[in-house]
Amino acid sequence: MAGAGEWHGVLGPNGGGKSTLFRVLATLLQPESGRFVIAGETDAAKIRPKLGVVFQSQSLDRKLTIAQNMEAQGNLYGLSGSVLAERTKKLLWQFHLNEREHEPVHQLSGGLARRVEIAKALLHEPAVLLLDEPTTGLDPTARREWLDLLTELRRERELTVLMTTHLLDEAERCDRLTLLHEGRVVTGGSPADLKAQVGGDVVEFGTSEPERVAAQYPQLNPTVGSNWVRFETASGARFAAQAADALPGAIETISVQKPTLEDVFFRNTGARL
Repeated sequence: MAGAGEWHGVLGPNGGGKSTLFRVLATLLQPESGRFVIAGETDAAKIRPKLGVVFQSQSLDRKLTIAQNMEAQGNLYGLSGSVLAERTKKLLWQFHLNEREHEPVHQLSGGLARRVEIAKALLHEPAVLLLDEPTTGLDPTARREWLDLLTELRRERELTVLMTTHLLDEAERCDRLTLLHEGRVVTGGSPADLKAQVGGDVVEFGTSEPERVAAQYPQLNPTVGSNWVRFETASGARFAAQAADALPGAIETISVQKPTLEDVFFRNTGARL
């Protein structure tokens, strides 16, 4: 799925199977069929040392300090002494946590706690970093800072990152995406390539007569909702104006926009993120 040094996103709605896939890749859940390869390995015991994992729910011991959490994590991977101390010092400095290393985790903001999570996951220098909706619970500013940090980190370390998300701005940062719906892969590619599948503009009319509006332009293969109709067309603004003139009173609201990943998902599944 993800190539070496790539940032790969798994995009889908809540309940779409993202966390189940994450648990399989993290070797916490045995797949019922098929197999997966991580860093050239297929055996769970050999995969785990090569993985750094950040779960959706916090895995820090809130009663311990940042430094104590890092020490406990290092011990799990056989790190101790000067090697552990040096790696901890470097990561805490890189994540701007060095002046707070003796603070207990329960005193940290959500954004800072997330920084500790990823620093902890990188302590044993994994080849692959797995992130399950890592910005859950963060405010917009903390979420943006966290993603900027991840972007910088990946560039510096040439780290392979696989991240699940249902947020479009996070998905846009990925090199490649897999769109997941009801446990199935529906399509994949770079964000730009996926949006090119739609082409042109996306026009959506709000209307109390969706069948009538759709019947006016069957050649555009409209998608009909309970009080809306959606079209894909080369010149959205011109089409919207023509439709409003052709159907006086039937169209109540008009939305014209360039394709988004939401539109790609809808085109492939008929469902919205």
